[in-house]
Amino acid sequence: MKLSVVIPVYNEKGTVATIVDRVEGVAGVDKEIIIVDDGSTDGTRDVLKEIAANRSHVKVILKEANCGKGASLREGFRHATGDYVIVQDADLEYDPQEYTKLIEALGDGKTRVVYGSRFSGNYEDMSNLHYWGNKFLTLVTNVLYGVLLTDMETCYKLLPGSFVRNLKIESNRFNFEPEITAKILKSGLKLREVPISYKGRTHGEGKKITWKDGLSAVYTLIKFRFAD
Repeated sequence: MKLSVVIPVYNEKGTVATIVDRVEGVAGVDKEIIIVDDGSTDGTRDVLKEIAANRSHVKVILKEANCGKGASLREGFRHATGDYVIVQDADLEYDPQEYTKLIEALGDGKTRVVYGSRFSGNYEDMSNLHYWGNKFLTLVTNVLYGVLLTDMETCYKLLPGSFVRNLKIESNRFNFEPEITAKILKSGLKLREVPISYKGRTHGEGKKITWKDGLSAVYTLIKFRFAD
């Protein structure tokens, strides 16, 4: 199985090279790495140009304007050729070594989508706002879609490449997560969660999501629940 790892990046000069090293360090998984820079202004693009020059197997896409995480993923998915696709944030909150946990969950022959759940695993340094925000959005998802998820907003969503390549992503920002979850649940693909670890960072360390994105997520969940 070939895994496409799509890494959306915006102003991650201090961590992007490290996350690429960590992704490359995952043994036993055939991978392609696609990095989409969303108009960084902090020197990230210089790091990415160096990565592109020295690692021909890593595809680097440089967008001129900042349009948001969803827009970056839409571009990255367009270039993904793997049997499965996973999103990897560049901020070191998630550990790529846990890809194998998600891949192993496909072994029952029925599961098509795997979510890595922080709340059934080990999580550290998550603020109260983000903890309760994540819990609330997951609850809204469960009520609207009749499921029993524990972590809708997780970055680690292992998705079939054929599904991703035929998916029209409308969301440009962090509301990508509820949109793709809504479309997965409405598609009928069997989804399973596995526990993963997580180590959060603060806004001072570069975390970008805010309470406003939470409101947008609620709207997105409702919108796609009743969309044709």
